[in-house]
Amino acid sequence: MHIPRRSLLAVFGAVAALGLSACSGPYSISSEVSSFGTWPVSRKPGSFAFERLPSQAQAGAVAEAQARIEAAARAALLKAGFTEAADAKTADVLVSLGMRVDPQERAPWDDPLWWRWQGSYAHWRYGGLGRIGFYHPSDMLDRRYDRSVAVLLRDRRTAEPLYEARASNEGMTQGPSELAGALFEAALSDFPKVRPEPHRVVVQAIR
Repeated sequence: MHIPRRSLLAVFGAVAALGLSACSGPYSISSEVSSFGTWPVSRKPGSFAFERLPSQAQAGAVAEAQARIEAAARAALLKAGFTEAADAKTADVLVSLGMRVDPQERAPWDDPLWWRWQGSYAHWRYGGLGRIGFYHPSDMLDRRYDRSVAVLLRDRRTAEPLYEARASNEGMTQGPSELAGALFEAALSDFPKVRPEPHRVVVQAIR
């Protein structure tokens, strides 16, 4: 699955970060999940191998970012009952992955209650020693991140798509390293059942 160039650095930073807080311990990550497919009821998970599109197999930062995405998804696949094959030629299914982290600039006046900021286009504020400072609306922009992952499972022999799942959430930061794994776990939480309608899934992660 293609990763837009404008999102590559954000994706790389999201999966490479070691954490954004000195605190440690479990915490909850809520995601919106949708799943699709025709996974046979009688079929067991079996073995898997990751498959990369040509755009994901480039040397350098692209390949490094994709390797980190695969590392984040590996635990979710194992938890869903899969085992990792020695190579793609012996795997039962091939797994394609995608991840995006897109910054979204939002301003206070985007809120229907923007007037609570005491101004529309600009505002005055008292500074120290009785000084008055002028602040432009651009100084109040609030950056949030829309984060999403996608998983596609295909039968290796027939190339038939069997299962597709997506998970997304948003927050004030790109996210610590465990966030990517939690998103993939949420995406595969329904497997092998499918639930096309978006629904909330909460996953416990440890920082």
